[in-house]
Amino acid sequence: MKRSYSTDLTNAEWECIEPYVPAPSKRGRPRIHDTREILDAIFYLLRRGCPWRLLPRDFPPWCTLYHYFRRWSLDGTWERVNRTIRELLRARLGRNPQPSAAIVDSQSAKTSGVGGEARGYDGGKKVRGRKRHLLVDTEGLVLKAKVHSAKVPDQDGIKLLLKGVGDRLGRLSHLWVDAGYQGRGKDWAENVLGLSVEVVHRTPKPTPEKIARIWAEEWAKEGEKIDWQRLLPRRGFEVLPRRWVVERTFAWICHNRRMSKDYERLCVTSEAFVYVAMTRLMVRRLARA
Repeated sequence: MKRSYSTDLTNAEWECIEPYVPAPSKRGRPRIHDTREILDAIFYLLRRGCPWRLLPRDFPPWCTLYHYFRRWSLDGTWERVNRTIRELLRARLGRNPQPSAAIVDSQSAKTSGVGGEARGYDGGKKVRGRKRHLLVDTEGLVLKAKVHSAKVPDQDGIKLLLKGVGDRLGRLSHLWVDAGYQGRGKDWAENVLGLSVEVVHRTPKPTPEKIARIWAEEWAKEGEKIDWQRLLPRRGFEVLPRRWVVERTFAWICHNRRMSKDYERLCVTSEAFVYVAMTRLMVRRLARA
């Protein structure tokens, strides 16, 4: 008898996702293993972070599980399921299923000894590996994911991410990005795709002139202590408008051990795991609602 794991789908969650998972084909040999068991094993592997061959024996054979995961990755099943569940969840939240605004950002992830030419060095983050480029809505739900070499700058990576996005997201008209997309990336999105792009900057460090002015203002207040914090530049993490949404999405994804690094040989497999992680999260929320 199969053991139960915390990553297994509940009955309510299975009812939410069952209509959108490919049903067994009526032609050919009948499917031996249930689709729900296959999904439970893939969600377990994603959360646990173990290799395919080290899955517990109470799951179906690892080669069978990898066969379905690989086939659903190539035919776009994971992306379609993610899109459908996202639209249902947005409608349940009282939002339009098709968003009109989104946020773009990238995350550099280290890789293992595999990957070949799909790996590179990100000089800004000092990371050798790949970049996960995400397009998320204002709720933090993934609209599209693109994984590529870390050596590709963000100004070129946004072109790979937004290629063909107009056909699937017809209402999308506004983007929030960080300063790394200024230049040809921002110009391409505005001139080619017709989007309005807003760059969200960090709080600038105080200039010597500003420090001198603050010093004079504080010194003129008799009987009060000088607020030295106003003279120091802001350090560490800073919550920026709109940009914090996509940073939270990266945190959601990295809660899964399989996503702590990029262990995959192919970029398309990494993209599929992003959709799997977000699908599992959204199905849980949809079932609770």
